[in-house]
Amino acid sequence: MGGTRKHGILSDTHLKTLIRDRAIDADPAVTDGQVQPASVDLRLGTKAYRLISSFLPERSEISERLNVLDLYQSELVMYEIDLTQGAILEKGHVYLVPLLERVTLPPDVRGKANPKSSTGRLDIFTRLITDLNAGFDEIPAGYQGPLYLEIVPRSFTIRVQTGLALNQLRLLTGRPAVSDSRLRVLHRSAKLLYHNDDDPADSRPLAAPDVRVDHGLFLRIDLRGSGTDREIVGYRAKKNSHVVDLSRTGHYSALDFWEPIYRQSNNTLLLEPEEFYILASHERIKVPAGYAAEMVAYEAAFGELRTHYAGFFDPGFGAGDGPRKGTQVVLEVRPHDVPFLIHDGQTFFKVVYEHMLDLPERLYGASIGSSYHQQGLTLSKHFKW
Repeated sequence: MGGTRKHGILSDTHLKTLIRDRAIDADPAVTDGQVQPASVDLRLGTKAYRLISSFLPERSEISERLNVLDLYQSELVMYEIDLTQGAILEKGHVYLVPLLERVTLPPDVRGKANPKSSTGRLDIFTRLITDLNAGFDEIPAGYQGPLYLEIVPRSFTIRVQTGLALNQLRLLTGRPAVSDSRLRVLHRSAKLLYHNDDDPADSRPLAAPDVRVDHGLFLRIDLRGSGTDREIVGYRAKKNSHVVDLSRTGHYSALDFWEPIYRQSNNTLLLEPEEFYILASHERIKVPAGYAAEMVAYEAAFGELRTHYAGFFDPGFGAGDGPRKGTQVVLEVRPHDVPFLIHDGQTFFKVVYEHMLDLPERLYGASIGSSYHQQGLTLSKHFKW
C-alpha cells in the first residue's frame, strides 16, 4: 500500500479505489452494491464446468485444464453449463465457475475469501481458486489473474445464474490479527460479548473473567433458548426437497426444506453423521467500527465435527442503534464419521478479530441492506414462514 507499513483489513474506501484503478476489474463492471464495509462480493461468470472431482490447482493455470476440445480426453471436466439464463447445480456434484472479477493486487496486498452467509446456511460448499496456488480461499500478495469458484451443493439442488454472488473477498496487508491481550482490553472498553437475555432492552455484557480468549474469542452453543417447552433451538435439512433458486428471496416455505429441532428437557442434542444443522450461539457478539472479524472453521478432535463454513463479520455487526446490543451468531454444523452429543453452553466455535486499515464509510446494518443484522436463529433469506 506504499509508505509506512501498516496492518489491517482494507475498508470499502480502499476497495473502491482499487476498483476505480482496475486492480479489481470485471466485465460488466463491479458495482457499488458489491462493496461491503470490509469486503467485495464476487459474481458468477457465464459458464460452469461439471467436474469429475475436486483438484489441487498448483501445477498449471486453471484455464489450461478447462479449455479441452474433446472433453472425453479431459482428466477433470465432464461437461460445460451455460449460466447466462440460469442453470441447475445438482446436490453432491462438483462444479467450477470462472468468476466475472479478476484482480491485479499490489505487492503488499493479499486476499482471503469466504462464503456469503446465505451460501453457508444452504450448505453450499465453496472455495476460491487462483492460478498456480495450492491454497484455497487465499490470494497471494501481488497476484494478477482470474478467479474461480469451486461449488459443491451439499443439502439442496440449487439454481444459479450469471451475476449471482456466492462468496466474498476480503483484502488485507501486514498482520491485522488482534492479540489476546488487546481483545481483553477491547472487551472491557467496547464490550464484545453479551448475554442472550430474553428482555430485548437488557444488554448485559459478559464479565471479563467469563470471556475465554485464545487466538480469538470462544463462544458457546445455545440449546436452551428461553427454556420454554416446544421451543425451536435449531433446524436440520431434509434429505429430499425441491430446487432452491438462489435469486428468490422469501419464496420457499421453510418446513418444505427443514425439520425444526425442539429443545430437549436436558438441553442436549445428538448430531447424526452427515446431517446438516442450523444452530445459534449462546452469546451475542459485537464488532466495533475499527475492526472486522472472522469465524474460523473449527474441527473437533473427535469425529471431525465441522462447526462452521467460516464467515466474515463486517465492522458494525451487532452494534445496532437500539438498546439491545450484540447479535447471535448462526452456525452451520455438519458432523462426520460418528454421532456427536452436544449440550447447552458447550464451547463450540471461535471468532478472530482483526484491525481495519481505516474506518469504513458505512457500517453493517439495515441502512446498507444487510440481511441478518438483527438475527436470532435464522435460516437463509430464501425461506419464509
